[in-house]
Amino acid sequence: MVKITPIPAFQDNYIWLLHKDGHAVVVDPGDAAPVIRFLKQNHLHLDAILITHHHGDHIDGVESLLNVYPAMVYAPAKEHYSFPHIAVSESTEVHLANLNLSFQVLEVPGHTLGHVAYYGSNYLFCGDTLFGAGCGRLFEGSPEQMYHSLQRLAALPAETAVYCTHEYTERNIEFALTLEPNNQNLIIRAQSSREQRSQNKPTLPSTIALELATNPFLRCAVAEIQSSSKTNSSLPVNVFTAIRQMRNQF
Repeated sequence: MVKITPIPAFQDNYIWLLHKDGHAVVVDPGDAAPVIRFLKQNHLHLDAILITHHHGDHIDGVESLLNVYPAMVYAPAKEHYSFPHIAVSESTEVHLANLNLSFQVLEVPGHTLGHVAYYGSNYLFCGDTLFGAGCGRLFEGSPEQMYHSLQRLAALPAETAVYCTHEYTERNIEFALTLEPNNQNLIIRAQSSREQRSQNKPTLPSTIALELATNPFLRCAVAEIQSSSKTNSSLPVNVFTAIRQMRNQF
């Protein structure tokens, strides 16, 4: 079995590390130091690095890691990177032989124009596209692009484990409850998230099923959210655009 460990970084990032039989793969290493420390403490060799997008808190540790480990780096073809890498795009398959895992690359523009996610074996590494009860800000893409990207992720199997890269769940739930205060699944998730964080445990991974039940950005067809969005529109993309702007101000 592959083990997946969250390595905390900065204020609220998680660097996900997958490991099995002495081999490891890391996702979005914005900081090399905690990754190197974990690898050495657990006698692991770094085989590969998966990058979802170009923001510094996701890539700034790559070159330092490459100075220590001759890892293969996979990064979005539609973005520029200074370090050596294999460019990946829609439907590229990344095969991680020593972990016996393969990931399909999904292009999910919105947070950045070249953003990708990695999906396989019921694991989803989605960077800053989908969060626990939330979604990423639109730094480069349009609301329509992000809405479409989220719909693609929402269509994955319900049991898919969602590994996003920030511990935003509690705050996102606070916002979600302003839109859908009568959602019992959301109320239950708020309590469980508080308990997890009070014990310094991550609220992640989530699942697609849990996000479909509690994430307002995947629930733009729900009447209560449409009403709370104050858009006077039942078109889900219009509702999404409105509540993403509301979240920016929350």
